[in-house]
Amino acid sequence: MPVPVPRQRAIPAVECGQAPAASPDSGPSKEQAPPGTHPAEHPTTRRENPTEKREKPTDTSPDTSTGTDSRTSTGTGTGTDSRTSTDTGAGRTHTDRTTQSAAPTNLTVLLIEDDPAGSPIVPDLLDQAGKPIRVRTARNLTEAGRLLTDDVHCILLDLALSAPAPARTSADGGGNGNGGGDAEDHDELAVLRHVLELAPRHAVLALTSSSDAERGAEAVAVGAQDYLFRDELDGRLLSRAIRYAVERKRSDSAERRLAEGRLRAQENRRLERGLLPTPLLAGSPLRFAARYRPGRSRALLGGDFYDVVRTPDGTVHAMIGDVCGHGPDEAALGVELRIAWRALTLAGLCGDELLGTLQQVLEHERSDDEIFATLCAVDISPDGRRAGLCLAGHPSPLLSRPGEPARLLPYDNNGPALGLLPGARWPRMQVELGAEWSLMLYTDGLIEGHVGEGRERLGQDGMVEMVRRQLAEGLAGEELLRATVNEVRELNGGELADDLAVVLLDRTA
Repeated sequence: MPVPVPRQRAIPAVECGQAPAASPDSGPSKEQAPPGTHPAEHPTTRRENPTEKREKPTDTSPDTSTGTDSRTSTGTGTGTDSRTSTDTGAGRTHTDRTTQSAAPTNLTVLLIEDDPAGSPIVPDLLDQAGKPIRVRTARNLTEAGRLLTDDVHCILLDLALSAPAPARTSADGGGNGNGGGDAEDHDELAVLRHVLELAPRHAVLALTSSSDAERGAEAVAVGAQDYLFRDELDGRLLSRAIRYAVERKRSDSAERRLAEGRLRAQENRRLERGLLPTPLLAGSPLRFAARYRPGRSRALLGGDFYDVVRTPDGTVHAMIGDVCGHGPDEAALGVELRIAWRALTLAGLCGDELLGTLQQVLEHERSDDEIFATLCAVDISPDGRRAGLCLAGHPSPLLSRPGEPARLLPYDNNGPALGLLPGARWPRMQVELGAEWSLMLYTDGLIEGHVGEGRERLGQDGMVEMVRRQLAEGLAGEELLRATVNEVRELNGGELADDLAVVLLDRTA
């Protein structure tokens, strides 16, 4: 019977694929320091590092088995170990693996198995480029938790591993998972679930016996990427399975993140769409049209806001406003102001009293004292021939009537924006509309777009000329708004940086 060779302490170079060459005459050779290694780090001159023992816990005990070989590594059988064995058939001592490349490995694998004899269940592994795959070995979940660092790509879990101590009963006797019946099934799946909770971002390969394929299938159902039979492993099969598991985990994670992103986007769209107003014009002869484009990318809601409601006395109230800024906070504040305006309007407030109350809402809800909002509010009489107009730092509406060029309503009595001056007042101006008319309310996003490649902006005068031309072409309602917004975008050379909202009210004789 050959004399067992004592197992030597593992060193990081073995784990990293920098295994020393073994001489047939003198046994394992001393590890050569890799290029660029500091002399103090050379294993022949440094003291034993407890961290290395923790990384390779299976290397600290001598090999007491009477098999045909004895190893200087953890017994994981990776391409990173250096081993010597005695071949009883040929009566010679030989080296299974010689010096490996000092190049860093691409994949790192954590093997979790508790074979007390230290016999390997993992053969030599090479990645797709032919480099050795780095393998760490843990005998229990506690060691696995210490060795599971960010550079680990895949976990090989032996399903015969003992269950976590808290999950075991005294009847189990503290054994290593060799009990029978339902307890064993529960323990094996509990170990896998524990590993999946411990490493939710890592690929997991379950190792089981060929007689227990059902257990492997259950492991995949629980969350493992695949399962393999311990007694049928070879290096090529396992290397390919590891690469497949890693890529599948990456693909599953990417697909999950994409699905979560889509779900959040859908929820945001439903939420934002629900926050857009539904005009309350039942019983009114006026026609309504609107266009809304937030400046934020992929958003449905911006800092601009508008609303139209008809009160029981037949008066139609319309409003459009703009919160300074373009982020989600400004969008939320715009929604609050719109809802507050609707509630105050339905409660019977109008003109200066309504705007003063709305300013109080703004002052209480804004996140910064510098935030303000502009607003234009009109109230159209039940007969549709007259309207009251209040401006709070907002551009004046555009009025067009048959036989007359479109023009801006007077804005001499324009009051300050909401949130700028405490105790401010907003005069209400009376405007004659006539029997047939079209009234356009808009935010500054419509007039502040650039014209061409220079710094010139469209402005109110440019907008008025553009709308006059489109009205002369016979456009009205939705078609007029669509053509106006599209032309503004074309003049700007692309999407507008600011939020944009346009409301159009029409009355025909």
